[in-house]
Amino acid sequence: MTAPQPTPHIRLAPLPASFAATRETIHRLAAHVLARRRYAVSGKFGLRATPGGIGTPAFGPEHEVLRITTTTLLREQTTATAATIWLDLSRATLADAATLAGVDVSQTFEVGQDTPPLGDPDTPLGIDPAATQALAEWFRYGWAILDTALATAGPQAQPSVIQLWPEHFDAAFDLAVRPGRRTTLGASPGDSYCPQPYLYVGPWGTERPGDPSYWNAPFGAVLPYDKLCASDDAVPAGVAFLHHGINLLRS
Repeated sequence: MTAPQPTPHIRLAPLPASFAATRETIHRLAAHVLARRRYAVSGKFGLRATPGGIGTPAFGPEHEVLRITTTTLLREQTTATAATIWLDLSRATLADAATLAGVDVSQTFEVGQDTPPLGDPDTPLGIDPAATQALAEWFRYGWAILDTALATAGPQAQPSVIQLWPEHFDAAFDLAVRPGRRTTLGASPGDSYCPQPYLYVGPWGTERPGDPSYWNAPFGAVLPYDKLCASDDAVPAGVAFLHHGINLLRS
């Protein structure tokens, strides 16, 4: 059976100037609203890339989904009496988003030691539609690249599920490269280490076999957004980067 392939011929565009600020705001919403609500109902907080943005998988007895598409927060339920409700995030506060989601942000909540700060929940979010669209495009691209790596890894890799982790706000999964050795493959929209989005390979151990120029980060290897933008088609460039890391670790 032929493995599924991501959409071909993706050319990444330059990021808007508001990208970093909007990414930080959406990160706060992801951790303190979306993940908090899913955890309260199901005990799990992993998220997903969704059409036009990010969201939860369906959870709970009402198959609830919370998702952000461009600048709209949607709360969807599948019971006969439930109705989809929405909020324009460009005109709202984090407190407004919490009210729609049914969560109490006055209570402490963490998704790991690097949980983003809540900030002032009553300050207008003021997110930029162009930046939220760019963020959605990055996660769509990154998910497609990770899907290809997962689909071609083989059953011996014992891969985990791809998730968007609200702590570091990256899409990632891990797989076995050798007996007793695993590595994480991920797509980050940028962070304190690298301000621009990047793909990464993060071995769980200290081994960095072969090609020392490939291992260019303290935690493994990264391929930053500007390098991907330079390609007419970012799909094969991203896939090749991840496969090269896997092959080095398996050698």
